[in-house]
Amino acid sequence: MLAVGDGASPVLLILRALGLGDFLTGVPAYRALAEAFPDHRILLAAPAVLGPLAALTGVIDELLTCGPLEPLPDGFPPPDVAVNLHGKGPQSHRILLTAGPGRMIAFESAEIPETAGAPHWRAGEHEVHRWTRLLREEGVPCDPTRLDLPVPEIDVDPSLAGTTIIHPGAASRARRWPVERWAEVARSEMAQGRNVVVTGGPHERELANRLAALAGLPPGSVLAGSTDVLTMTAVVAGAARVLCADTGVAHLATATGTPSVVLFGPTSPSAWGPPPDRPWHRPLWTGTLGDPLADLTDRGLLQIQVEDVLKDLDCLPDRPA
Repeated sequence: MLAVGDGASPVLLILRALGLGDFLTGVPAYRALAEAFPDHRILLAAPAVLGPLAALTGVIDELLTCGPLEPLPDGFPPPDVAVNLHGKGPQSHRILLTAGPGRMIAFESAEIPETAGAPHWRAGEHEVHRWTRLLREEGVPCDPTRLDLPVPEIDVDPSLAGTTIIHPGAASRARRWPVERWAEVARSEMAQGRNVVVTGGPHERELANRLAALAGLPPGSVLAGSTDVLTMTAVVAGAARVLCADTGVAHLATATGTPSVVLFGPTSPSAWGPPPDRPWHRPLWTGTLGDPLADLTDRGLLQIQVEDVLKDLDCLPDRPA
């Protein structure tokens, strides 16, 4: 939880109670809202784990701990403005309306009369542009390129500087490339004299250990389960390159300017990929779509071969200043 306000300023409440990647794609919208409403206190309803990154944006004044489609916590005044950056409704719209906002910025939903005449949702729109367009159509200037975050001012093991990060996990099995292929990539990186570390959440430590064992990585190469969100941000910021699937770490690489190769399977990079005007991020996709929540690795993701990843790694430019 960030610092609590004194209640003197009008409140602008943003709902984005989702995961790491979702939070990071919303950064341009948060900044635009803070600039458009400079006298307002900016509250973000999101999971507690994202609090440190909310502070890092420099525009979020307070985090209201809230999970996906959960009721808002008590203890804050009715917002002058409520902004739905969570979804197209109607559930998320109703959650915000319970706060009694004076104005709500949201996509139109036939089930919510209060949104009549609001901007229309577009299926397949890139996640960054979806929310910046919503704001622009509601009269709030918004630049979708403002994705960058400052490097956290925390101590990080200096031996991690310049490493290759491999992040083999993802929220669903459909987006997880086979660990045996990641191990081949890791061996190739080591053969070229690069240090490799494996990252992941606490529930991904077994996967990370298996990758390290298959690749023959030295002791201490597995960071999975040992980094909080700020430490992970700092590690990514200091790395030479990031290799991962379509998951939150890919968006951390974008936010910190770290070159990356991102593997897409059931979803298209046109919806969640890195900005095309940043050539140091390279999305790999075979052109097929599938169920991103499936229990089996997506067939399109399986079509990506180790050679494809190594080829894109060779094409990565030097890290931009």
